[in-house]
Amino acid sequence: MTMPPPGTDPGPSPWGPPPPYPGPLLPLTQPRNGLGVAALVVGIVGVFIGFVPFLFWFSGVLGVLGLVFGLVGVGRARNGTATNKGVAVAGSILGGVAVVMAIAGVVLSAIFLKHVAAKVRADEHRRIASAAPADPSADKPLSFGRTRSYEDGVAVTVSQPHRYRLGDIAVGHHKGDLAVQVEITIVNGGHKPLDINGTLPTMRDADGDETDVVYDGDGATKPFAGRLRPGEKAATTFTFSVSPDAADEVRVELSPDIEHDDATWSGRIG
Repeated sequence: MTMPPPGTDPGPSPWGPPPPYPGPLLPLTQPRNGLGVAALVVGIVGVFIGFVPFLFWFSGVLGVLGLVFGLVGVGRARNGTATNKGVAVAGSILGGVAVVMAIAGVVLSAIFLKHVAAKVRADEHRRIASAAPADPSADKPLSFGRTRSYEDGVAVTVSQPHRYRLGDIAVGHHKGDLAVQVEITIVNGGHKPLDINGTLPTMRDADGDETDVVYDGDGATKPFAGRLRPGEKAATTFTFSVSPDAADEVRVELSPDIEHDDATWSGRIG
């Protein structure tokens, strides 16, 4: 073997050092799209079940799950760990719709059950009323000045009729007739407001004929208006045109509102 002479340096290699061996390859990260897909599926099922009667409660459960899954899926998409942000948003929206449908189902069911309960109570009251013996005094006319009291606390009083002097201009009065006025008082002793709009009495003369209501510029007739709250009362006057040939006795018929029975008062004109 021939050795290079002393003092001779061969110099660096023209090819350089060899490259290092490559390290192990890192595995690719899969997108975490599961919750977004789950939100969409659960939301669709929740909305569908929301249309099925009496299953709205299950729709609410699925709606809450879809809303939660969707919001978490949107958060993952923002962090870059998921790629289906649109699917997650759609699932959140459908979940919210399912929750709203469940709430609407609860409200509608409550209204329906309340209506059914009211109908059952009304039918029961009618059954009891039909089975109970008739009260002959219920249809018997009261004397003027007496009060008709109803079971719910509402009370009506009609005063003694008296002749009224009309103003210069009067509507509804027939020439030669008497102008007869009564004062009517309504007391709401119940627990709910009483609508007295349109409460209008009827007066019949001694022959049983209905008389006309008279209006003038001085307040001959002032109809009821508004609603009476519990504990309130209202009083006003009504004037009627009565033939003098049938003025021996008059009858006044009145109901405080459409939910109460008519009451009748009779007597002579004072």
